[in-house]
Amino acid sequence: MRLARATDADAIWPLLRDVFRAGETYAVDPQISKDAALDYWMTQPRAVYVAEEGGQILGTYYIKTNQPGGGAHICNCGYIVAPAARGQGLAAQMCAHSQAEARALGYKAMQFNFVLASNEGAVRLWHRLGFQTLATIPDAFDHPILGMVAAHIMHKSLVEGS
Repeated sequence: MRLARATDADAIWPLLRDVFRAGETYAVDPQISKDAALDYWMTQPRAVYVAEEGGQILGTYYIKTNQPGGGAHICNCGYIVAPAARGQGLAAQMCAHSQAEARALGYKAMQFNFVLASNEGAVRLWHRLGFQTLATIPDAFDHPILGMVAAHIMHKSLVEGS
């Protein structure tokens, strides 16, 4: 895992494009432009990382402040794994790495604002990694295949001993 560089943008774009175009996991316009997608993923967050092996980017994640002001001690992250690397534990590795990096950046907790209930693998993984589902928003997302699906708000303290 390493910090992403501006020169990684062309390698990150296909990961973003394919996930965003599918419209099944992120509440992002499926027709988002390359520039807007890269701004969303690489410019707006506080930090962006890539999982790289043999010069190939297999995954990426961002860390950003979830809310400003009094809520700035909680971060939010987004993760994408390349199709060829799925099912090999990379998402779990990126999530563990993101928690350590978030602590180093001074965050006290991590919150996922919109985890689709239909993304069962992610929900299971986040629970296994210690996240709690705080609330479920019914009919929160118009999934292109499943229709209306619920979204979870998930949270984990990053403070040792909590």
